[in-house]
Amino acid sequence: MPVSLKSCCFSCGGELVFVLSGYEYFLVFLMIACLVPVSALGIAQFLRPVGRGPARRTTYESGMEPIGGAWIQFNIRYYMFALVFVIFDVETVFLYPWAVAFNQLGLLAFIEALIFIGILVIGLVYAWRKGALEWS
Repeated sequence: MPVSLKSCCFSCGGELVFVLSGYEYFLVFLMIACLVPVSALGIAQFLRPVGRGPARRTTYESGMEPIGGAWIQFNIRYYMFALVFVIFDVETVFLYPWAVAFNQLGLLAFIEALIFIGILVIGLVYAWRKGALEWS
């Protein structure tokens, strides 16, 4: 049996069980989301200018000539802020399938999602108290 978006199933004792019913649009969205960056990089590779001079290897920053070395030490706050962002960005990846199937999952899944969000809120409060979100 060929696999398509509508018929992603397997046989279980004579009856067909649909594994990913309701996730067709999410699968299309995921394929488009993977295709956009790849196509943007491919188009940029095709349209870029090909220069072979010493100016090509210099650092470019807002049209100003570079002064000093490029190896400087950054404040740890930049990394902490980025890490907190990544953690809460990954949270949405876990919550999206739950939100799509919210009506079918029932009360137990809702309580589990509240516990998950509660743990993340505790992490956010901890990061806030430790000053990871301060930009001064």
